[in-house]
Amino acid sequence: MSRVPLITAKGNDMESPTKIHDAEKPPSETQLDLREVVFVIQSQRNSFHVQQAENLRKDLLLQAQALQESPPVILLLHTLTDNEGDWSILPLLPFLSSQFGKNSSWIMFLEEDTRVKLHKLHEVLKKFDRRKEWFLGKPLHDEESTIIHHYAFSENPAAFEYPDFSAGWALSISLVNSLTSKIEEEPLKSDFTIDLKHEVALYIWEDGKGPRLTGVPELCTFPEHKPRAQYCATTVSSHSPVCGQPVKSDNIFVAVKTCKKFHSDRVPVVKKTWAKRASLLEYYSDYADPSIPTIDLGVPNTERGHCGKTFAILRRFLSSHVLKTDWLLIVDDDTLISLPRLQALLSCYDSSELVCLGERYGYGLGQGGYSYITGGGGMVFSREAVVQLLASGCKCYSNDAPDDMVLGMCLNALRVPVTHSPLFHQARPEDYAKEFLAHQTPISFHKHWNIDPVAVFNKWLLNDKHTEGLQKSTKEEL
Repeated sequence: MSRVPLITAKGNDMESPTKIHDAEKPPSETQLDLREVVFVIQSQRNSFHVQQAENLRKDLLLQAQALQESPPVILLLHTLTDNEGDWSILPLLPFLSSQFGKNSSWIMFLEEDTRVKLHKLHEVLKKFDRRKEWFLGKPLHDEESTIIHHYAFSENPAAFEYPDFSAGWALSISLVNSLTSKIEEEPLKSDFTIDLKHEVALYIWEDGKGPRLTGVPELCTFPEHKPRAQYCATTVSSHSPVCGQPVKSDNIFVAVKTCKKFHSDRVPVVKKTWAKRASLLEYYSDYADPSIPTIDLGVPNTERGHCGKTFAILRRFLSSHVLKTDWLLIVDDDTLISLPRLQALLSCYDSSELVCLGERYGYGLGQGGYSYITGGGGMVFSREAVVQLLASGCKCYSNDAPDDMVLGMCLNALRVPVTHSPLFHQARPEDYAKEFLAHQTPISFHKHWNIDPVAVFNKWLLNDKHTEGLQKSTKEEL
C-alpha cells in the first residue's frame, strides 16, 4: 500500500523524503524566541480538567524560568471566548490570528495530559522556516476506511495523515493567518464534528490546496518515564487518570437500552462480558421479558433515535423505583465497556457538580451549534446533572429524535459543559488508528458489526495488559 511522501522541511512541496533535521534555513530564521510560541492547552470547563490544565501551565512556566527565558504565552482554551465551538479549533483561529498574527511565530496546541520538554520543543521549532505554512504533529493514518472519517480515502486510507493530539501539534502563524482568511471568505459549514484531529487535517489540506501534516519524530506519545522518551520533546503523562479510590460499583446505576429483536443476540453478549461487574443494572426495552429481565418503559421501539426511552430512563433514575446513586451510566445493548476502568476514571470527578461525560461530538460548531455526548460509547451523568436537565423542562420533540443530540441541545441551553474523554469510543477498535489506541487504556467501544464482540471485549477491556502488547507491536518512530 503506497504512502504519501513525507514533506520536507524545505517547504510544503512534495519532494523526496528527508529528515526534518536536514532542513535548510536562512540564518535569521534559526533565532526563535520562546515568546514567539503561543501555547494553547485544549482545556475543558469541568473542575478536574481545569486543574489538569493549570498544572501543565505551571510546569511550562517553571521550565521557562529554569531556562532563563522570558515566559511564553500560555492560553487555556476554555477561557478564551464564549463560543461553544472553540474546542473544534477552526472557529478559534480568527481570534488567534487577531491576537498573535503579527508578533508570534507558532501556535502550539497541547492536550491536558501532554508533557513538554520545553528546551527540546524549542530546538524542534527552530528547524522550520516560520515564514512558511507549517502543520506539524505526530502522524496517524487509517489502515482501512472507517465510518468515523466518513470512509474518506477509501481506496487507500493510509494515504492521508492526521495528528495525534496527545503528542501536541503546531501551526505556523503564517498558516493560521491563511486559514483565518479562508474562514472569513467562506464561513465554516454547519456540520458534524466527530473526529476533530482528522477533520482539522482535512480542512487544512483542502483537497491539496493547503499543506499536509509534516511528521515530527520528537513529538511522541511514549509515557514520559520510558527510556525512549529521552529523545522526545513531548510525551504523555499516563494511560488513564486515577485520582483516588475508584467509585464503588454500587454507586453507579447502569441502564442498558435494548429492544425485543435484540434480546436473543445482544443481551447475552452484555451478560457474558461486562454486566457481571455491575452492582445495579437494568435492561430497558419495548417488551417486558422476565427471563432477562427487561423493563418496558411504555415507549415504543424506534428505528432511529431513542429520545423517548432515554428520557424515561432519566426520570426513572430520580424515582423511588431504583436505589439512589451518585452516577448514571446509559449504554446501548451493543456497547462494550469496562466498568472497573470507569469506576477508576470517575474518582477524578465530583458528583456534586454537573457532570456529563463521554465521547464528545459536535453539531454546527462553526455557526454556534452545540456539543453532545455520543450515545454508543456510553453517557455518564452525575445525579445533579440529571436533576437540572429534567427540572429545565427539556424534552424530546419526538420519541425517535436522537437522544444524545437532544440532550446536547438541552445542556447547551443550560450552559452545562459536556466533558470529553477520549477513552470512550463510538465505534469498534478497528475504526481507530492503531497508534492512537496504543497509548490508551480504553473504557468503551461500540457496535458488533463484523466482529466477535466477546473476543473484542476480552482483548481490549478485560484487563490492562493489552496496552503493553500494542506498544511493543507499534512501529516506533525514533
